[in-house]
Amino acid sequence: MKTLKILIVMALMIGAFNSAEAQRVVKVYPRHGTVVTTVHKPKIYKFHGMKYRFAAGVWYKPYGRKYVVCAAPVGLRINVLPRGHKIVYVRGKRFYKYRGVYYKKRRSGFKVVIV
Repeated sequence: MKTLKILIVMALMIGAFNSAEAQRVVKVYPRHGTVVTTVHKPKIYKFHGMKYRFAAGVWYKPYGRKYVVCAAPVGLRINVLPRGHKIVYVRGKRFYKYRGVYYKKRRSGFKVVIV
């Protein structure tokens, strides 16, 4: 009986610690200028003759056979906003914000307006 109580207490403690750890989500994004060899599951956007890649909230542009983290290209149009965007109003105008990039709704999607 005593060992059963100890096992139950240990199981409860492990469950409490696991749920506390599950709440810690730390997202680390690469800084502008960081060079990477591959981009995991990117969406590719052509803009001014360059193929930009967007993955996990980060914009990349080609750098030889690699990719460099860059700012979102102002003027680029996208069909779907990134998951987790916020609606903000600036001087009474509606924008969509995601990771410091502002998007404006257009007839055929959204346009990057401010980085």
